[in-house]
Amino acid sequence: MATKKSKAANKKSFDKETYMEWFRSMSLMRRFEEKSGQLYGQQKISGFCHLYIGQEACVAGAVSALKKGDKYITAYRDHAHPIGLGTDPKAVMAELYGKETGVSKGKGGSMHMFDKENHFFGGHGIVGGQIPLGAGIAFSEQYKGTDNVCITYMGDGAVRQGAFHEALNMAMSMKLPVIFAIENNGYAMGTSVKRTSNVTELHTLGEAYDMPSKGVDAMNVENVHNAVAEAAERARKGEGPTLLEFRTYRYKGHSMSDPAKYRTKEELEEYKAKDPIEQAKQAILKNKYATEEELKEIDNEQKEIVKECVKFAEESDFPSVDEVYKDVYAQEDYPFIVD
Repeated sequence: MATKKSKAANKKSFDKETYMEWFRSMSLMRRFEEKSGQLYGQQKISGFCHLYIGQEACVAGAVSALKKGDKYITAYRDHAHPIGLGTDPKAVMAELYGKETGVSKGKGGSMHMFDKENHFFGGHGIVGGQIPLGAGIAFSEQYKGTDNVCITYMGDGAVRQGAFHEALNMAMSMKLPVIFAIENNGYAMGTSVKRTSNVTELHTLGEAYDMPSKGVDAMNVENVHNAVAEAAERARKGEGPTLLEFRTYRYKGHSMSDPAKYRTKEELEEYKAKDPIEQAKQAILKNKYATEEELKEIDNEQKEIVKECVKFAEESDFPSVDEVYKDVYAQEDYPFIVD
């Protein structure tokens, strides 16, 4: 889905191709995650599993705003990111199954997806651990003299980590081409933002470092695109980082083990009324880019793709025992003690 050239930062309207790609991409993310939740309940998927349902625009809008060669890194709610970047969803599903055909060879599972070819530097399980890594990736691009940027995603809970502040300070001091994106879905696991900080407008934290910062209604994919395009344009000019607060919402619990009893049904329905896919759908219908029937057909196509993903994962093999010693060190003949 990544475009060859970044869009103009001040673009207010979008063409049919962009809207249709947004709808197609977000629909695939949604159907993939819904099926993942079902499979987890059937114990086909083990370990931790954090779904992205409701937050799809945070990925789709960023991918359309950035260009080929730009880098992405995120936390452990990471299934949708590689899918939005064009990773084969079969490989993502196989990774959830722990199969050797998975995007991380079955060794990462839900929380550790990587795709070097599509410049996705992973889901990371340590809260906030990916933030300085994202700054480091941006530094490498600056050092090599490219005009690539790195968008670094994190949850609202991660901004309580010292690494967040250290990374922002260094990135601003060195004018690194990094976009820090807080996916503020309102809750760090089961704890609301209001209970963890006196500062609830999280983008204002960037002001301590004189970093350009703004809040974004990330239930709308257009808003995400515009904000990321503006930040990317600034970074490519050598003007340094931007902090964006994507105000979004997850319809499911923090993970599959979370019943989400800490929020009301009314709050959930309030956000569902602003569903990012539905907003894109209504814009498409209003502009007569497609009919209801055509959009339904696209959605059905995504469901079929997900069915193929499950079949692929089911039929794939688990990694062989000797794989445990591979991909640990760069030295291929590392002398492991195996007795």
